[in-house]
Amino acid sequence: MSSQSFIHSDVFDSRQAWARLAVSVVLSTVGGIGLWSVVVALPVIETEFGIDRGAASLPYFVTLVGAALGGVFMGRLADRFGITVPLIVGAVMLCLGYFAAAMAQNLWQYLVAQALLIGAFGSSVTFGPLVADVSLWFVKRRGIAVAIVSSGNYLAGTVWPPFLQYGFETAGWRTTHMVVGVVCIVAMVPLALLLRRRAPLEEPASAPGSRAGVATAGGSGMSPRAVQVLLMIAGLACCIAMAMPQVHMVAYCGDLGYGAQHGAQLLSLMLGFGVVSRLLSGLIADKIGGLGTLILGSTLQCLALVFYLPFDGLASLYIVSILFGLAQGGIVPSYTLVVRDYFPAREAAERISLVIMATVFGMAVGGWMSGEIYDLTGSYQAAFLNGIAWNLLNMSIAAWFLFGRVRAARAVV
Repeated sequence: MSSQSFIHSDVFDSRQAWARLAVSVVLSTVGGIGLWSVVVALPVIETEFGIDRGAASLPYFVTLVGAALGGVFMGRLADRFGITVPLIVGAVMLCLGYFAAAMAQNLWQYLVAQALLIGAFGSSVTFGPLVADVSLWFVKRRGIAVAIVSSGNYLAGTVWPPFLQYGFETAGWRTTHMVVGVVCIVAMVPLALLLRRRAPLEEPASAPGSRAGVATAGGSGMSPRAVQVLLMIAGLACCIAMAMPQVHMVAYCGDLGYGAQHGAQLLSLMLGFGVVSRLLSGLIADKIGGLGTLILGSTLQCLALVFYLPFDGLASLYIVSILFGLAQGGIVPSYTLVVRDYFPAREAAERISLVIMATVFGMAVGGWMSGEIYDLTGSYQAAFLNGIAWNLLNMSIAAWFLFGRVRAARAVV
């Protein structure tokens, strides 16, 4: 704390803040490759190592888990040293990870490279910690700023796969992995150095996170630990629900007789409208706050999941999937805004990363859980109902926070 020189409040929402946001989006798009390359590489890994589809899916799972856990460590680094240090660490680890993956002689070596180097200490820094850093530079426009930088993850999933597939087909997957490693370190290190200036830790009195009651959850009486745990449970629950359509839509369309191609189109539609959702949610959050946006998105997601139950015609699925995409994209970024409302700026990166960790675990667990439910019941109907139940838990926690704010406001009056 002593090494941190406080910055005058005129940096908030300034040109400098917007310039940092632009650099952060590029960093998120480049470094986010670690969470997508493993998906594109699944067929070639299956062939290369002579394994079945289930084993070939393990790299995605361990990369996700690694990124979830590593994000917390990277968040602590960012809180202590600023975002540049973990970004440079992440760039180096991504480079080493892709070279290690390229030289892997068996599945286990590939898993270690993906889980530790690429996931835990590589791509993890480009979501939770980077989003937290951006949130420190905005007050009035924090909602849209967080939404924009959070979209970098989706942009990575849009930009990288075509280049990766082209590389796999022309140069081979091992050479392509090495090229990706070089691109990551060459692009990310100079960009990270542009973010050397530490984020301001003092905020205007009007900023939610600067309230004297921040340590007791905005005056609701809950301890910081209780607030953190509840937010993590909420993040886990909403993403277990979110994973059902995202992970199983292709298989669901196959079961309905529409074919995998329509399933892939529906998934693409969800992600595309997810970007739209993130941007719209950011604008909405600047008007009604992160908590209100979280409740709105979670309610719409629950409604979309309910609509999947009776409407399984192809045209209906397209409409419901658009609604689902418009609902779910803004939910995860809303947690960043809620954390910034209830905790001081000096703790932002670690606390936001903890909640993001819970959401990533939710995606991993939700995808697995829906598959197990399908195996037990022979249908995705029960899996949709399971998603709805977890979504209701998320909505209940968000409503509890809202009622706490209402009680606090009445007590003041």
